[in-house]
Amino acid sequence: MPYAYDDQNVFARILRGEIPNDTVMETAHTLAFNDIAPQAPVHVLVIPKGAYVCFDHFAEQASDAEIADFNRVVGRICEDKGLCPGAGGEGYRLVANSGRDAIQEVPHMHVHILGGRNLGRMLPKD
Repeated sequence: MPYAYDDQNVFARILRGEIPNDTVMETAHTLAFNDIAPQAPVHVLVIPKGAYVCFDHFAEQASDAEIADFNRVVGRICEDKGLCPGAGGEGYRLVANSGRDAIQEVPHMHVHILGGRNLGRMLPKD
C-alpha cells in the first residue's frame, strides 16, 4: 500500500529541530519525549526518526534495526518510569492510533506510553 508522508507534520518538524521538545530518550533511530498535553501522570510519545505514517507502514517498510531500536526504547522507558508490572510497577498502556477512524492526529507513526495511575477500560463495553 502506498503511503504519502507529510514532511511538514509536527513530529517531522520536531525531528528537524524546528519545534522544541522535552526529550525523554533519543537513539539513532528513535526519539521519545513527554506529551505537551499529558493524559496520565506518565505520557510519553515515542516516534521513529524515519518517515513512516502509521504502525503498519513502519512494520512493512522499516529496517530490522529501526524496528528493534523502537521497541527497545519503548521497553526501556517503561522500565525507567517504573511502570513494568514484573519490576514492581502497576502497569502501562501503549496506544498507536492509525488512520481516520482511530483519530490519528499526527500523520507520523507514534506510540503513546501511558501510566502512573489506573487507566480504566480502554473502550466502553457496548
